[in-house]
Amino acid sequence: MSQLDQKKEAAKAALDYILEGMTIGIGTGSTVNCLIDMLPTVRNKIGALVSSSSETTDRLQKLGFEVSLLNSVGTADLYIDGADEATKHFHLIKGGGGALTREKILAAASRKFVCIIDESKFVAMLGKFPLPIEVIPMAQSYISRQLIKMRGQPIWREGFITDNGNHILDVHNLAISNPLEMEDRINQMAGVVSVGIFARRPADVLLIGTPTGIKTMGS
Repeated sequence: MSQLDQKKEAAKAALDYILEGMTIGIGTGSTVNCLIDMLPTVRNKIGALVSSSSETTDRLQKLGFEVSLLNSVGTADLYIDGADEATKHFHLIKGGGGALTREKILAAASRKFVCIIDESKFVAMLGKFPLPIEVIPMAQSYISRQLIKMRGQPIWREGFITDNGNHILDVHNLAISNPLEMEDRINQMAGVVSVGIFARRPADVLLIGTPTGIKTMGS
């Protein structure tokens, strides 16, 4: 089974978590795009949809879905999103697509977070994938220096502006042995909007597409 097929299988498995009348948050990325393509098959079950990015909003609207604002719906029953890395502790790195702040807000505001990934994203320890950090542009140099002190190698994602009007630093060569501690430490830096470690609010369920089928972790 190809990587794309694994993503499609994980996305298909997530449809089972959508129950009648639910308000659903939808993430951003290639695996989520597979899910979005399948959402019309459960259109009648969906009470409301909230999106984590302008890209996802555009995709949903092209399929005829109305996208609500989180401020209007309050909380979501279910949030479905992918990840760049995930561990057996349900800790994640997210933000490869640059939507980490809105994704983190939706995850925090949702009763259940179902994360859909292919097998290549399931890792023993976070950090091989460069850690995205959304920063206020004025603070970019300052934060980069702090990250270098942590033995990371921050690289500005040149030419990319987040939906919030900010910059992304991708931090290479960080071994994230304690995701909770590192998430808190980076979040406390002046000028950091959000860090792509999801440990304070981890996934509740991992749906992992593998060559032999879906592996489900959590409930």
